[in-house]
Amino acid sequence: MEEYKKKEFKFKGKTIEELQEMSIREFAKIIPARNRRTILRNFQEIENFVSRANDKFSKGKKVIRTHKRDLVVVPQMVGMKFQIYNGNKFVPVEIVGEMLGHKFGEFAPTRARIIHSKSGVGATKGSRAKSKK
Repeated sequence: MEEYKKKEFKFKGKTIEELQEMSIREFAKIIPARNRRTILRNFQEIENFVSRANDKFSKGKKVIRTHKRDLVVVPQMVGMKFQIYNGNKFVPVEIVGEMLGHKFGEFAPTRARIIHSKSGVGATKGSRAKSKK
């Protein structure tokens, strides 16, 4: 019986190591248009953020807190742990390969899921008839 091989992650045919060697501008050329434009407009801010995050991460700080929900995930961030502010609290997120090209805000939802409970007495026609008796 063959051993199960874990499938190696590739993004647009490139491995994580190849992507991490690319510059941020080169990476921008292979992602979808909206986030490409965001990176090309703000690449200096992204480079500064990544270099500061690498410094903090290498000094032993395990988690990096940020309010920047509009930053696009680049290959240099893979493996880092962030806490992204959602307007109420910091949501812990670990960056993996599947997140490349997406924005931070997509991983820290600002609205809670609505969970509906049972309807109360008198809320439906059937329950209204029962309450009169």
